[in-house]
Amino acid sequence: MTRQRETVPVDPELFRAVYDSPAALPGRHRWTTPESDVRRLEKLLGIPARSIGAPLWVSGDDPDCPKCGRRLTWYDIVSSALKGVHDRTMIAMVILGDRKYVNTEVPDAIPGVRCADCHTAIDGLRSFKCHNWAYAFEALEKVRERMNGGLTAE
Repeated sequence: MTRQRETVPVDPELFRAVYDSPAALPGRHRWTTPESDVRRLEKLLGIPARSIGAPLWVSGDDPDCPKCGRRLTWYDIVSSALKGVHDRTMIAMVILGDRKYVNTEVPDAIPGVRCADCHTAIDGLRSFKCHNWAYAFEALEKVRERMNGGLTAE
């Protein structure tokens, strides 16, 4: 039986209760996105450097690309999602915003992910999450304005 994936906003208390621990992530392995890929992700999304300060967790059956061996991260997931699934503003709002989102099922695998470096299809990533609790709403508005061409880079 195939269940339709649905992502819904939840209140912060429920989010913390379910997702605070990396142990809540499905898959054999759990790891964080390295700093270098977080910076690449900020560039990809067009948000100011050092805007993402929270750990970006990933889980799955194998943490590395089967072709090139690079550690798979949020960068691979987001760069894949930008190819017709989500727009960069929506992704930035999820990462930096004060609303928390959860998927309503344990995924078999995150569909459509490709290694950002060698473009190999990735089948074993199961989940990803971030905990950006301290992000200031006013700072998020500045990021959104800059993404929309309203502010110059600092």
